[in-house]
Amino acid sequence: MMTTRSKIGVLEGLIILLTLATAAIHISLLFPDVVFILNGLGFLSLAAAYFLPIPLFTQRRKWIAWAYMGYTLVTILLWVAIGERSTLGFATKIVEIALLISLWMDYRRGSFGNRQSS
Repeated sequence: MMTTRSKIGVLEGLIILLTLATAAIHISLLFPDVVFILNGLGFLSLAAAYFLPIPLFTQRRKWIAWAYMGYTLVTILLWVAIGERSTLGFATKIVEIALLISLWMDYRRGSFGNRQSS
């Protein structure tokens, strides 16, 4: 039996919005490196795996949540280690920190259990 939500809650909507924002920023940085584009696509892929009701993903929702949080944290830490200190860089990190906190809150409340097969 598949249990699905008809509505996206506020926290889920926030996660999607923050993911789209950080992905758009990274993808728009076509120069100087393709790594930014790949990072943005990685965020979009993880969001799709986290939210889409595809059985392969819904059965592994907890692992995807950890991968999503880990990917976000690694992105932040790599910027701290080697990133350019610019206004856009700091703004993007604020978005990513908010994303990480939102993902953790969603994970802790276990709401993704409502989006997976029982």
